[in-house]
Amino acid sequence: MHPADSHSAIQVRGARENNLADVSLDLPKRRLTVFTGVSGSGKSSLVFGTIAAESQRLINETYTAFLQSFMPSLGRPDVDELRNLSAAIVVDQERMGANSRSTVGTATDAYAMLRIVFSRLGTPHIGGAGAFSFNLPEGMCPECEGMGQVSTIDVDQLVDRELSLNEGAITVPNFTVDSWYWQVMAGSGFYSPDKKLKDFTEREWADFLHKPATKVKSNNINTTYEGLVVKVQRIFLAKDRESMQPHIRAFVDRAVVFTDCPACGGSRLSQAALSSTIDGTNIAQCSAMQISDLAEFVRALDAPSVAPLLGNLRDLLDSLVEIGLGYLSLDRPSGTLSGGEAQRVKMVRHLGSSLTDVTYVFDEPTVGLHPHDIQRMNGLLQRLRDKGNTVLVVEHKPEVIAIADHVVDLGPGAGTDGGRICYEGDVPGLRASGTLTGRHLEHRARLRETPRTPRGSLTVEGATLHNLKNVTVDIPLGVLAVVTGVAGSGKSSLIHGYVAGRDGVVVADQSAIRGSRRSNPATYTGLLNPIRTAFAKANGVKPALFSANSEGACPTCNGIGLVYTDLAMMAGVASVCEECEGRRFTAKVLTYKLRGKDISEVLDMSIAEAHGFFPSGQAHAILGRLQDVGLGYLRLGQPLNTLSGGERQRIKLAINMAEKAATYVLDEPTTGLHMADVDQLLALLDRLVDGGNSVIVIEHHQAVMAHADWIVDLGPGGGHDGGRVVFTGTPADLVARGDSLTARHLREYVGA
Repeated sequence: MHPADSHSAIQVRGARENNLADVSLDLPKRRLTVFTGVSGSGKSSLVFGTIAAESQRLINETYTAFLQSFMPSLGRPDVDELRNLSAAIVVDQERMGANSRSTVGTATDAYAMLRIVFSRLGTPHIGGAGAFSFNLPEGMCPECEGMGQVSTIDVDQLVDRELSLNEGAITVPNFTVDSWYWQVMAGSGFYSPDKKLKDFTEREWADFLHKPATKVKSNNINTTYEGLVVKVQRIFLAKDRESMQPHIRAFVDRAVVFTDCPACGGSRLSQAALSSTIDGTNIAQCSAMQISDLAEFVRALDAPSVAPLLGNLRDLLDSLVEIGLGYLSLDRPSGTLSGGEAQRVKMVRHLGSSLTDVTYVFDEPTVGLHPHDIQRMNGLLQRLRDKGNTVLVVEHKPEVIAIADHVVDLGPGAGTDGGRICYEGDVPGLRASGTLTGRHLEHRARLRETPRTPRGSLTVEGATLHNLKNVTVDIPLGVLAVVTGVAGSGKSSLIHGYVAGRDGVVVADQSAIRGSRRSNPATYTGLLNPIRTAFAKANGVKPALFSANSEGACPTCNGIGLVYTDLAMMAGVASVCEECEGRRFTAKVLTYKLRGKDISEVLDMSIAEAHGFFPSGQAHAILGRLQDVGLGYLRLGQPLNTLSGGERQRIKLAINMAEKAATYVLDEPTTGLHMADVDQLLALLDRLVDGGNSVIVIEHHQAVMAHADWIVDLGPGGGHDGGRVVFTGTPADLVARGDSLTARHLREYVGA
């Protein structure tokens, strides 16, 4: 392939997004290119922030202004020139919307195909494909409107029956004695506020809980009375759970009990849809099957009338199995999938697509995958390429780098030390290049020679959540324990279901952080307090001036640094605030200095820089912990909504590290880490354990397994083939004696 053929390469010239240092390169089209480099080296800025962003912006510009007004606004990335872009499809790890009507089946089109098969082959024949849809009136169960669940309110979470209203019988938030809601109820005249609830007559109890809205005169004021359950449903349950304050959400989670709808048994479908069967099986039973079993069921159907459709459905189900999702079922709600699972479900959608000459962009597609599953994932990436597409992958795992046609290595470091191209070319060239990535390709962590001695253990007994098969296991404390097993083997169910809620257990995961447009590492870690105090002391003014959420905020942009303009016909745009030039504070505040720097200059420092700038005290300690978890390249004022899942997990870990002697639960902490950074993470986990803590890690990375004191391996497969403990012991024992998939891969990894 010759660069002179201008259409054979995507040409990037002068990319400066985030930390990119004027990067120019040519990416071969219809090839598989892997981007490598340490966290923060600029991989995402180049692949997502520049190439994919501009491709999507150009596509959006082809729509009418009216359609564009419904699309997110995309500013042009900071790049001189991008040539020969093709349409980009980004397949990322953003969780799929928690819309309760979306399932794995509806998200992959598998359910749509299954509905057509049932409308043609099901007996008795009950109508077209719509008659089998729980999202359409003709197919949904009329009782639960296709949700499959009905909610009931647990009255004993609302009231204490031993008390009277005057004694505070109502325990719902905002209903305390003398509150307005309480006054309307107590003065309604339907019951005495001095009577204990347990002594209410049947009529009083019904009025108290279930009376529909009624006009009443309460304490001489005309108002509307409604029963407590009616009111709670209206003011709390009609709201989106995400927008609730934490204490209200906790109350709702306690008070509302979801049960399978009695009319459809949780299947979401009408009685007619459930009555139609193929070989004695109805569509709900097909949806509840594990996908690998459903694939067998579909393979056995022989119906020339729908042969092409059955062929497509078989291919789709086989792809789901091949990508390591055979343990899911089509009726699994999309909102319950992990980031890695969600990414793989989206991937399958594209595998079946007949598009070619598209640029597919993947963000660490191996997240959540056991080494056994990574080989299959590689096959899929190659299939997408072989259909004539350009495949761009941001990835750290050597197994994926090995299959690349072309590698782009960014670095050499992170943040201001990154953003440059250290190597581009083929894999053998990378190996010989002497770059950090090249040197680490063959790098192997060694098995721990002498495991630490546990100090007690944490016992899980008879665990049955999801696919766990009555599991009883002891997890040793005071050591580094790694829980592993193929995707779907039950690791998360075991740890999040039975370990996470216990006293003294701290969970640092990759879930999103709320309110993250305004928050940044400085506000979230409590670092801003000592910084504000230092500025206030140095200048003899009050600390509140140095908060962008308080008095010192620029009035034009309210301290965000950007102004969001909503244009009537066009997409809204975010532009840098002209008043403060993005610095977020008033001009007056910026005249106050600390050792020659103003507050906005301090917030613009990287964590590593700031660690030197604050040589002692609380700020130095917090910055030290952030550096320990490998986040030295983040800027103090960087909005949290720009962080990746792995970065979010590490910032939560840094905050929790201040607590004394705890049990830490980490879920794939190597996400987003270069092989060189994994060594740093292992050193950090060692320090935590040596400091008297227990560390339990759910992980697939073989370096972490080799480094563990103790391994709990679940399996042997995923879904109903998993859910059992197949090995517990030291990594050396596993390599010597184990015969699970994990044992085979770890043996190969350590070269035993």
